[in-house]
Amino acid sequence: MLADIKALTFDTGGTILDWHTGLCQAFAHAGAQHGLWADWPAITNEYRRRSLQMMVSAVNPSFNIEDVHRRVLDEVIEEFALTALTAEDRKSIWRKWHALDTWPDVPPALGRLKTKYVVVSFTILSTSLVIDVSRHNGLSWDCLVSCEMLGTYKPQPQAYRTCAQWLGYRPEELLMVACHNFDLMAARAEGYRSAFVHRPAE
Repeated sequence: MLADIKALTFDTGGTILDWHTGLCQAFAHAGAQHGLWADWPAITNEYRRRSLQMMVSAVNPSFNIEDVHRRVLDEVIEEFALTALTAEDRKSIWRKWHALDTWPDVPPALGRLKTKYVVVSFTILSTSLVIDVSRHNGLSWDCLVSCEMLGTYKPQPQAYRTCAQWLGYRPEELLMVACHNFDLMAARAEGYRSAFVHRPAE
């Protein structure tokens, strides 16, 4: 029964944040300063895909998503022949992660949900990144659980177990909210309920 749900744990990178629009604009703006024109949406998608691939399922890594975003950005710039982008350009693109906008439906929805449930950002993003984008968008979480804190990244089973333990709820009292099926399936395997959010552009 939905009445048994006590808290909603939100994937944040794709479910809450419109990373594609923000990063695509950052690439295009930096490129325009140097007369560069490229398939910015495709480059943005590759940047995100590789970053996510390097971070998911990590256990006690010596790096976090911030390190991955920097490293992969340099790789993508090299491979797509965008080497005219300066160190300052690259920094501006990387910093855009900390100033992304949410999907328009998020702020009002979270406000309504908080009147009934505990709302939690449960994410592979870094703690500092989520703090910055939350302040930027006026989001107020009851709790932030970054996999950076856990040392174990989703979709590792231990990440979901530890999150439930920290929140003080049984897994079946938690609803994992995400636009990624791999996240939802892993959460369900640990006893969470699940809610799929359709993000066509994600």
